[in-house]
Amino acid sequence: MANRDAPVVIKKVKKVVGGGHHGGAWKVAYADFVTAMMAFFLLMWLINTTSPEQKRGVADYFAPASVSSSSNGAGGILAGTAIGDEGVQSAGAMAFIEQMAPEAPNVQDRDGQSTTSGDLSKSSEDDLREELQKREEESFRSAAESLRQALQDMPELAELSKNILIDQTPEGLRVQLIDQEGRSMFDAGSVRPNERARTLLRAVAKIVNQLPNRVSITGHTSASMGGGAEKDWALSAQRADASRAILQGAGVDQDRIAQVSGKAAKEPLYPDDPTLAGNRRIAIILLREAPVLPDNPSL
Repeated sequence: MANRDAPVVIKKVKKVVGGGHHGGAWKVAYADFVTAMMAFFLLMWLINTTSPEQKRGVADYFAPASVSSSSNGAGGILAGTAIGDEGVQSAGAMAFIEQMAPEAPNVQDRDGQSTTSGDLSKSSEDDLREELQKREEESFRSAAESLRQALQDMPELAELSKNILIDQTPEGLRVQLIDQEGRSMFDAGSVRPNERARTLLRAVAKIVNQLPNRVSITGHTSASMGGGAEKDWALSAQRADASRAILQGAGVDQDRIAQVSGKAAKEPLYPDDPTLAGNRRIAIILLREAPVLPDNPSL
């Protein structure tokens, strides 16, 4: 009877389907975040790899049209200023291009007046020729100094320095191999240079090869006491030709040889005494070349 009077308890269990799933909205937010981060890092990479000029160009491309505060003209937004001028509706890259464009340098002319590079095209042919001649003079001076230095530096040439004379003439840079009493360049009556002359000629060839000028070689003799002037013409010419052969053997191109001649005793180095040994010599001249000018210097 006691069990029959006990209350009946009914237990209801509520089942939750899905196990606490919150849906897929978070995936969309995460994808947006990843996309934004990728775009950010891509932007950082582009900024790091572009030059300042490219950055300026990109910035100018995206910049809005500028508005000037000038009160010129009718005022307002356009302010009466033409498109393309600085300040009002100026193209973004216009100022940058003008800033990067180099200015024409000012050049002082002979009168001290300032001229631009455009005026240089009006230089006269005489000015160009004078400039080329100055450069040739500098080349001659440098070559002469090099030869003098070589005579001092090489022991075998130092004692021969008195047998060589270097000067500039209207024809060009002249190097003369001169006989001295007891120290001749050729044996008596011989057309072949002796060892002393060959050493000097090889030294001269090194200097000749430094310049592109053509070469003239002239032989000279002293006046003959016995009246052998006829023989002196052939002797001076043959000695000059023998010197040419040694220069070519030392590397001087044969196409640069402009002239080989003999003048006997007609142009003595010491006119007061044509019989002196110093009148016997070989003159090697680096000829002055006519400057090659453009057909139209004004261009």
